Amino acid sequence: MEGYEEYLIEGRNAVIEAIRAGKDIDKLYVLDGCQDGPIVTIKREARKTDAIIKYVTKERLDQLSSTGHHQGVIAQAAAYNYSEVDDILAEAEQKGEPPFIFLLDGIEDPHNLGAIIRTANIAGAHGVIIPKNRAVGLTATVNRASAGALNYTKVAKVTNIGKTIDELKDKGIWFVCADMDGQVMYSQNLTGPIGLVIGNEGDGVSRLVREKCDYVTSIPMKGEIESLNASVAAGVLAYEIVRQRMYGK
Repeated sequence: MEGYEEYLIEGRNAVIEAIRAGKDIDKLYVLDGCQDGPIVTIKREARKTDAIIKYVTKERLDQLSSTGHHQGVIAQAAAYNYSEVDDILAEAEQKGEPPFIFLLDGIEDPHNLGAIIRTANIAGAHGVIIPKNRAVGLTATVNRASAGALNYTKVAKVTNIGKTIDELKDKGIWFVCADMDGQVMYSQNLTGPIGLVIGNEGDGVSRLVREKCDYVTSIPMKGEIESLNASVAAGVLAYEIVRQRMYGK
């Protein structure tokens, strides 16, 4: 759990106050089977947020705890508060630029997420969208790996990446996803309002999300290794988008 301790909130009063204060909670670890009043209240309040509730053993809570006084509940809070998708669109409008958004379909490695947020910032993207489930959130490790970019880059967390793509399509944004079976990126028009979809480190972009994308694009591979690290692939594709924005297709 290296890098998480700073953002673990332990104990019933501390957790309920953090939730009620509007702190973004990524995960709530609750002692399995515990049904007393304070725990019921915490779970009720947590369900009003995007927090994922995990029921775990006392041994697991003891392992996570740094204080030894967790009282059956530990919250893993985000290092930074999340933005809304509309905040990302507003950023593009404020700058007078067509939206450029990263959508990450299940990035699990915090170092990859941090590196991608750093790339998004440097490439001039207006924000990053990540899913609520089966993906890493804004942990302390992500913050360090972003080299400070998390201070300047809006990150939104959504329940369903596919539904978010549909909603953004209605706003005129089109989507390109990275996949080895796609058309080589140099032959595609990557200008205009665009969402760049990067998949999970092992499985890539999920089938349902891929089917919603307007284009599937690939990076030329000349060596013996068959694929790039997710954050490196994001950087390569992002800068082809940057090149086309600056100089045209």
